[in-house]
Amino acid sequence: MKKLLMFIVAASLTGVLIAGGLVTNTNQSAMYTRLQSRNASTSIDAVYFNPAGLTKLGDGFYLSVSNQTIGQSRTITSNYPYFPLPSPKEFNGTVSAPLFPTFYAAYKLGKFAFSAGFNPIGGGGGAIYEDGLPTFEMMAADLVPLLSSQGFPTTQYSADIFFEGSSTYFGYQANAAYEINEFISIAAGIRLVTAKNTYNGSIENISVNPNYPAFGAGYNGSMVLARDFFTSGQTTLTTLAAGANGYFAGLQPIIDGGGGATLLTNGAGVGLSPTDIATIQQIMGAAGQTPAQIGGATIGYAQAVLGAAAPNFTAGAASMGGYAAQTQDRYVDVEQTGSGITPMFGVNFTLSEKLNVAFKYEFQTKLELITKVNDGKDGGLFVDGDTLIADMPAQLTAGFEYKPIDNLMLTGSFNLYFDNKVDYDGSRLLNVNMIEKNFKELGFGAQYTVNDKLRASAGWLGTYTGVNLNYISDQRYSTNTNTFGGGVAYKITPMIDFTLAGSLTLYDIGEKEYNKFLGTIPVPVKETYEKGTWIVAFGLDFYFNK
Repeated sequence: MKKLLMFIVAASLTGVLIAGGLVTNTNQSAMYTRLQSRNASTSIDAVYFNPAGLTKLGDGFYLSVSNQTIGQSRTITSNYPYFPLPSPKEFNGTVSAPLFPTFYAAYKLGKFAFSAGFNPIGGGGGAIYEDGLPTFEMMAADLVPLLSSQGFPTTQYSADIFFEGSSTYFGYQANAAYEINEFISIAAGIRLVTAKNTYNGSIENISVNPNYPAFGAGYNGSMVLARDFFTSGQTTLTTLAAGANGYFAGLQPIIDGGGGATLLTNGAGVGLSPTDIATIQQIMGAAGQTPAQIGGATIGYAQAVLGAAAPNFTAGAASMGGYAAQTQDRYVDVEQTGSGITPMFGVNFTLSEKLNVAFKYEFQTKLELITKVNDGKDGGLFVDGDTLIADMPAQLTAGFEYKPIDNLMLTGSFNLYFDNKVDYDGSRLLNVNMIEKNFKELGFGAQYTVNDKLRASAGWLGTYTGVNLNYISDQRYSTNTNTFGGGVAYKITPMIDFTLAGSLTLYDIGEKEYNKFLGTIPVPVKETYEKGTWIVAFGLDFYFNK
């Protein structure tokens, strides 16, 4: 049995909460929540979505603050045959991000626009799995077939498993834009990304019900701590090994004197005490000899059995000691931190009074996370000081805004994430292909101006993942989604806009079939992965026009 506490050493257990690629959040304003498409924005949230579009603002200072409260449920089912019935077993997790803030500021003067922004560019929440995950529990469940196959009849297991993880990638962005003419504007920007992942978890009280009283009177089919059973087994086998070796040597003088053909039961005639005879018989029984074999054994035969059994007892004691160590209570308290830089540039085309088109390219963010283990709680997997590759992919975005009539705005957006250039296995030593094609997003929205103060909007976003089965596990997975959003904006004063919005994301069900190996024996497993996400967002936009 390998390490009992298996944690994904990446931001994937919390991961992206809603819009965005595998590791990038693009739900970066309350206005986005209600439209699901902002790539051609010429409002204040263009600081993130379309920096070149800020030149379309009037001269002055602009400020935006918003927050999204996000909830996500996750359900994983596994039909691993050694999990208790009913099958498949269900594992439930929740992700909560009560605070998902964005802050934007822009200053427009003449042909120039300067802007800055802050947002959770990746992660942004905390995941809690009260009962762990299939990967964690399999390590305990495997004790049943493991013990039974080694002659220790076992039918049940239990364990107290808990996991929680959080991931937050903050982005600090600055841009400069320039209007070449009334039709074309360009922009360049840079983002500092600071990343922090935390993992806290435990697996405690791993228990089994072995029916093997030879290791102690309490091991009679009742639930006991696995580490106690293995420790008792180690002690018993160590004692048997010492006894087998001792009597193997002690019987040699008798055999040299011609007593090898004497029945062991008649050993008193050649110098063996009743205690010696009983002990040798007990050791032979532990070595697998039947009562008939023991009753008919000669001293020479007994010595041969002891000699063959001694190394087996020694190996068994070592194995039991290893299992005892691995079934101790284990704890994890780990942080991973790092930072990286994202350069970007964009262009905005004002093709007419009714049509605006924008493009933006963000370069790949090179990011390495350094592991810090707190209080020695590494769970047997993490190593203090290790580095993890956690690059964020380059992305190309495109969008349009079109006003067929004065009161109606239609908008569309497309995002392409260059995942095939990112090392998602996280290690410089491995080269695991996890990407079949690049992640894509397509969104459309519509906004209707009801009157001078009120605007209503709705939108849809579809995401199309490109991961293969090497990427998918109970610890991280990605499926296609459909998100539906809507909301209203209300002009409180000529200088203040208020936005209230909400969205719901529906995920395709993910599946994976694979073989879990018990030693060299493959055990077929089928897992399914389900998610659901909701958002409630509000924002305030301030306009200090000249």
